[in-house]
Amino acid sequence: MTSNVKITRMDPELEAFIPSFPPAELTDPVTARKNLAELAAAAPAPDTTGMEIEDRTVPADPGVPVRIYRPHRAHGAIVWLHGGGFVMGDLDTEHPWAVRVAGGSGAVVISVGYRRAPEHRFPAALDDACAALAWTAGHAAELGIDPGRIAAGGHAAGAGLAAAVALRARDQQGPPIRFQLLSQPELDDRQGTWSARNFTDTPFMTRAKVTASWRHYLGSAPASPHAAPARAGDLSGLPPAYIATAEFDPNRDEGITYALRLLQAGVPVELHQWPGTLPRVASDLVGGGVPAADRRARRRPAPCPRRLRWSRPAMPQPADGPGKRPGDQLRRAVHAHDAPIPRQQRRLRLAHVQPVHRLRAAGRPNRIEHELYRVA
Repeated sequence: MTSNVKITRMDPELEAFIPSFPPAELTDPVTARKNLAELAAAAPAPDTTGMEIEDRTVPADPGVPVRIYRPHRAHGAIVWLHGGGFVMGDLDTEHPWAVRVAGGSGAVVISVGYRRAPEHRFPAALDDACAALAWTAGHAAELGIDPGRIAAGGHAAGAGLAAAVALRARDQQGPPIRFQLLSQPELDDRQGTWSARNFTDTPFMTRAKVTASWRHYLGSAPASPHAAPARAGDLSGLPPAYIATAEFDPNRDEGITYALRLLQAGVPVELHQWPGTLPRVASDLVGGGVPAADRRARRRPAPCPRRLRWSRPAMPQPADGPGKRPGDQLRRAVHAHDAPIPRQQRRLRLAHVQPVHRLRAAGRPNRIEHELYRVA
């Protein structure tokens, strides 16, 4: 049984973004792709200063187009998978997000133009993503990265694919993945959570749109754990994860549940629930966008939400002293202590955390930089 819960706590200034969202439907994939492409083309061009960008094709059957973003002095990489309900999106529509991830993390970003449904149903997109991961690991020297510091990430359907890539890499002894970055992941075709049953008519992402997304992706085939990662019975042995969810997203609770299940399986997780937000806006927050939020932060404070996170024990200060910028000390410590942390030393805590726009207004680095220290 489903119901439509009225949204009463949306961030008032973020409501201004709603008219710019594409229609919340996937009945006609061609029209949906056209609408998203027009929206992306109208956005301001991102700042690519100090970044090399190159289009390549990963040898596979068929070849997989990728776009490589190389910040100066990058050492790690992230295989990045665009959103779009498995139906929309491509290298061009994902360009602004890929630039933000590369610039914020200092990691090489391999943006993947995977095959889309319904023309190419599961497992086509997953096969392409795994081919890109294997290619990245095999060409680490050419890319100037450490093959042991490769992450997988994405948002929405792309985050679901990234989770599936991690599962397949574990199950089939694929290239090791250092970290998962899952922004509002689409993980469960069953749509049985509270948010899926109650946020049925929210802007941009409705229950009908999610249903159409899975129908296009799976066709008449039953879902497997590699298609819908929430169906996986065993989540142990997966890489550490950062998971972000949006308060008014039908997929919110499946992301939160997946984070808790990872924790219960012994996987380090940081879970951040963005209050008062919709899916697309939360993607911008994780990626470093939403300038309106920056403007508001300079005018008045926002309430402090809570987030659920794993925190590691305090790490020793490196011999050469603190870093010159926030996080350098943590970066060195993470790479100097690769041994697993004993479970009894981990602790789950609730912490007051300011929204990302307040952190940025205070002069602190973008959140993506923090989440990918173990990679870059």
